[in-house]
Amino acid sequence: MRLIFIGSVIAFFISILGTPLLIRFLRQHGYSQAIRVSTIGELYPEHQGKRGTPSMGGLAILGGLIGGYFLAHLLIWRLPTVSGLLALFLTCGLGVVGIADDYLKIFKQRSTGVRARTKLLGQAAVALSFGVLSIQFADQYGRTPASQAVSLFRDTTLVLPIALFLIWVWFLITGTTNAVNLTDGLDGLAAGASVMTFGAYTIISVWQQGQNCEFGQFARCYDVRDPLDLAVFAAAAAGACFGFLWWNTSPAKIFMGDTGSLSLGGAIAALAILSRTELLLPLFAGLFVIVALSVIGQVGSFKLTGKRMFRMAPLHHHFEMLGWPEVQIVVRFWIIQGLCVAAGVGLFYAEWVRQ
Repeated sequence: MRLIFIGSVIAFFISILGTPLLIRFLRQHGYSQAIRVSTIGELYPEHQGKRGTPSMGGLAILGGLIGGYFLAHLLIWRLPTVSGLLALFLTCGLGVVGIADDYLKIFKQRSTGVRARTKLLGQAAVALSFGVLSIQFADQYGRTPASQAVSLFRDTTLVLPIALFLIWVWFLITGTTNAVNLTDGLDGLAAGASVMTFGAYTIISVWQQGQNCEFGQFARCYDVRDPLDLAVFAAAAAGACFGFLWWNTSPAKIFMGDTGSLSLGGAIAALAILSRTELLLPLFAGLFVIVALSVIGQVGSFKLTGKRMFRMAPLHHHFEMLGWPEVQIVVRFWIIQGLCVAAGVGLFYAEWVRQ
């Protein structure tokens, strides 16, 4: 538990102290993100006042996460595990894709950033690399970081062949990263929702550590490799997001950009896959799923019928068009995320106690 606490605290302070330094650097060099339009060409009129706000704040989140994770291990004098390093690999790999996207938005003032096809190819390359590596490196009990079995509370009896497993991993990672990216449209919305998700994964990873199969005294234990280290990773991610939120809350002094949203999506997907709770991801990432579905529905409706389901998509912009203040939307969406996360944790615990 000391490792988890130290990792989260260090990540928090790196993020909250490093973000203003990043803001100052970006402002001095005039690095700000162009205001984007929606998926079907709609302009966000309420966001023109945000023009000139520095972006790429995800660098502070990544710095806090990496620093918190490794410094905690250094202070406790404990080696990182394969699972923790794989989660960092996916997070940082997708962060690189996000950096490329933010580079075009900032330096070229192209609001759409990297072409959609190029971004998807970059995400696929990182996701498939993670998928291949995640079923290597078996420990003394024969457990690999991930499993080819589809998982809910633990692995089910549905075991995928390698090709389908890689497609499944790609789908989870791409879907999660793009869902977080779509949610990052109001000040503090994605960062605050991510704190709750990482908090949930910290809780369930600690529980899995205490009820792990390697101890051998449970009828239905959790056959997860390195759950404690996954808890450290999740806690560090939560701390980094929490520190960044101080500066990202309305009115935002900095945006996380795709550097942050793609990284956070990758971290969430990594935790779902490595903790063997993939089918619980729609609850732990509930708000992100809802927002992504609103965009799918809007685009599909517009292409099929020429009519829009919402006044504007993603969903939070619909409520802006209805006249809701930005802070009100963010807080209410946080409440929705909190309810989804609570439901996920509750189901996870209920499945254990019913044994």
